[in-house]
Amino acid sequence: MTAPGGTALVVVDLQNDFCAGPLAASRYPGDPARLERVVANTSRAVAAARARGAEAVFVRFLGDTRHQKGSWRRRDAALGKRPKCLEGSWGAEFAAGAEPEAGEAVFTKRACFDAFLAEGFERYLVGRGVQHLVFAGLFADVCVDSTARTAFQKGFHITVLRDCTTGLHLPDEQILGFMGRLYGARITTGDQAEVWSRGPGEEEACRTPPSRTVASPGASV
Repeated sequence: MTAPGGTALVVVDLQNDFCAGPLAASRYPGDPARLERVVANTSRAVAAARARGAEAVFVRFLGDTRHQKGSWRRRDAALGKRPKCLEGSWGAEFAAGAEPEAGEAVFTKRACFDAFLAEGFERYLVGRGVQHLVFAGLFADVCVDSTARTAFQKGFHITVLRDCTTGLHLPDEQILGFMGRLYGARITTGDQAEVWSRGPGEEEACRTPPSRTVASPGASV
């Protein structure tokens, strides 16, 4: 089965521990109201995707220590970090207004950033004929970027909704500019559904693979 337009809106980690409550507010370096706006804007973008018959795919994070590998545990011990989004906790639940509806795909990352490491994520996208990923969610410079980086290398076209995400460690404009330069990501806003619901290049680029060129020795990428 093919996704309408080959586009999927991927909602990344809009969970309470990241965007609601005192823990989220204490970790986010900016105005906590920004997190509230990200949730509200993403909720509207999801509604727009549903109205247009586009895929809405949800990704969630679980940070339980039993899911963590040695490098993750060592980092947390060194920096005094406590695990977030514990399985079965309120913090792991999707934020109010950003919950998936019955029948919508949900994929779980277990102590990792990249949604392509979630079981079945890539297989689902390929099986649905998705070629263009539109990103919303948290955080722009962590899990959104990690997933967009892999997506680009696997041949997916990328759009990022600037008002539906925000950076945790880097300024928003810096990380969005980085993704635009390195991945060719199209940057727009959630209320521009007529733009992001189509693939870059009037959808043609999403349907037709670009011609391959062979880089000369020493050429940069």
